[in-house]
Amino acid sequence: MVGIGGLFYPRALGVGYDVIRDLLNARLIGIFLLGLLITKALIWAIALGSGTSGGVLAPLMIMGGALGALVGPWLPGGDPGVWAALGMGAMLGGTMRAPFTAIAFMLEVTHDVNLLPAMLVACVAADAVTVLLMKRSILTEKMARRGHHVMREYIVNPLHLMRVADVMEKDIPTVPASLPVDGLFQRLADEDPVMARRHEWAVVDDAERLVGLVTRGDLVRALEREDSEGATILDLGSRRLVVTHTDELLEEATAKMIANDIGRLPVVDRADPTRLVGLLGRAGVMAVWLHATREEQTRDSGWLSRFAKRVRRRVKGNGGE
Repeated sequence: MVGIGGLFYPRALGVGYDVIRDLLNARLIGIFLLGLLITKALIWAIALGSGTSGGVLAPLMIMGGALGALVGPWLPGGDPGVWAALGMGAMLGGTMRAPFTAIAFMLEVTHDVNLLPAMLVACVAADAVTVLLMKRSILTEKMARRGHHVMREYIVNPLHLMRVADVMEKDIPTVPASLPVDGLFQRLADEDPVMARRHEWAVVDDAERLVGLVTRGDLVRALEREDSEGATILDLGSRRLVVTHTDELLEEATAKMIANDIGRLPVVDRADPTRLVGLLGRAGVMAVWLHATREEQTRDSGWLSRFAKRVRRRVKGNGGE
């Protein structure tokens, strides 16, 4: 596909620095700009989509510059070179989520200080659009598709960094769907150490497929009902389950808990929703927050913090003098 694109528009191939220079100098006009824009966008998208690693800086500048130069004659000023520069800066600032970096870069490329006010407006506006329409920057999109989620905020939220598989409870005990309610009470009364300390139990059928979930609250309500005699665990528990998957971010799983007002989510195989692989509870989510808090405290207790604490203790020991 890259070769076919090069047959139609050879200048769409290569690094493209000469094309960028010609765009800034308004040497490319008319139908050639439209062909360059379409061809470069297609072959670049196909190349990156194939899984290979490739550059983004020059292709983004070519596409942004071609678009700016193409519409420049109908915009204020009518200078294709000026609008090509603004298009380059806007494309860089928006797709990379770095508007001020794009401004500095374009100032270095053009050495035109007069472009700074317009460049600021273009880059910030482009960044605002992409923040609303895109989850991630183009610089971190490939990492996210490989399972490494990267935040754009400066404060690291551990729920954005870890996945359900990292904290879920594995090898959880299950109860048969045909087990009478009295049978579960008997197992708890026998002080089964694995069963007694739990607050929920996964319900499976004869083929070990997940069919429901029963909680301690369900057992309490069963004691209060007079018609619960002879009922099975499947009759007692919940059958319409809200589930999660091992590859989901903890943020997504926690949002499901909050939206459905529940404290636990069965973790199932994405290919087979009836195959239980674990259980995610509030305790696991809180453990992540606790670990992140301790890590932050450990980082804060560096040599400078320890020195400041010693100084404060010495000052207090000297009567505050």
